[in-house]
Amino acid sequence: MTADPPAERGGALRRIFANLGLLAGGKIGAGLLSLCYVVIVTHALGATNYGILILLHGYTTLIGSLVAFSGFHGLVRYGHVALEKGDHGRLMRLIRFMALLEIGCGAVAIVIAMALVPLIGPRLGWSPEAMKFAIPYAFAIVATVRATPYGILQIAERFDLLGFHQLINPLVRLAGCLLTLALGGGLVTFLTIWLLASLAEGLGMWALGLWILRRMKLGHGLFGGVRGTIAENEGLLPFIITTNVDITLSEMGPKLAPLTVGWMLGPAAAGIFSLAQRASIVLQQPAQMLGNSSYAVVAKLIAQQDFRGFRKAVWHSAGVATAVGLPLCIALGFFADPIMHFIGGHTFTGSGTAWILSLTAAARLLTLGTSPVSPGLIALGLPNKSINAKLVGNLLLYPALPPLLWWLGLNGAGWHALLQSVVIAGSLLWSFRVAVRRYRRGELTVVPA
Repeated sequence: MTADPPAERGGALRRIFANLGLLAGGKIGAGLLSLCYVVIVTHALGATNYGILILLHGYTTLIGSLVAFSGFHGLVRYGHVALEKGDHGRLMRLIRFMALLEIGCGAVAIVIAMALVPLIGPRLGWSPEAMKFAIPYAFAIVATVRATPYGILQIAERFDLLGFHQLINPLVRLAGCLLTLALGGGLVTFLTIWLLASLAEGLGMWALGLWILRRMKLGHGLFGGVRGTIAENEGLLPFIITTNVDITLSEMGPKLAPLTVGWMLGPAAAGIFSLAQRASIVLQQPAQMLGNSSYAVVAKLIAQQDFRGFRKAVWHSAGVATAVGLPLCIALGFFADPIMHFIGGHTFTGSGTAWILSLTAAARLLTLGTSPVSPGLIALGLPNKSINAKLVGNLLLYPALPPLLWWLGLNGAGWHALLQSVVIAGSLLWSFRVAVRRYRRGELTVVPA
């Protein structure tokens, strides 16, 4: 095994946070835009209709997450190796294979989402106008079908464009909300805006990815065969299946919770809970960005067999993320009630609503602190460890949510979110420490793809 010089190992952490900085520029802008349009839509619709909007969008994106395929980890991991070897043909076959797989699964997800509307809508308290719009709204799943171009931009290290892309959805939503504020409109108008924003988000990522792919000048056309892709990328199929399951489990808990709240307590409660999640997104979004920005770096360190630099990059990223997120978490808890009132208005405040934001923020902090650990396990070729943690936290603990809602009301959703984060964070940290110890004892051999 070769080891890079200390300066290079230290450079890994700098590259992670340089990538994070490029993503954060777009995410900060997106966060400010999101705050503006959320204030408009919550004040215009109130808690009940906002809850219906959230439940319809949440149902659609949940189906997209369950059925659509996200394989960017596999594209980045195996694509980096192909690029390092100068095998551009292998890289292009991999890109075509992942694109076909992702688009096919996305089409199936849209059909399923349309078919289940008559069964799910009435149970979630959707109004008649929302029921009519729910079938065309299934095309919002397009926003989730963008992992392949996302992986292309990561391989090309174009995190500036990834940061720019994060502005597309909130820009469309804000423009639509401002137009509605001036001309008037109700629930269907806002649903239309949300649908257009989702389409722009998904198609925009494909446009950026294909543009960069042309600029990479790999010497192979976009269209062509995919035969031999699985054979020439040993372990590709199980790897992308397990990492897709990992992503699905990560997203399932946050998407299931508002739907369960709406199912048991009604659209208004779902609207309040969703607004608390939105307010605490200031902690969740850095977690997602840090995980995404670190994966390309740690995967490259593994490809170079620099385990020491890899381990240092993961632990230092986790420590910095926790230190940055803690003051934000405290501020959200201390000013929870005025924050909820400012963003949503009087229909989103009341007895106990501040607790929802405080508990959700604490859960987000744990997610932020352990966000680099999951990509680290995946880069080690141990995605099952990350999956197991999220399986326990998001699925096996899910049955505790309905009793907590019945016992504690809406606050039960906040306590459940915190419990999930504690279990997932603890499991991820333990698995990573065990993997490091096994490597030191020579029991774990890290072999690049």
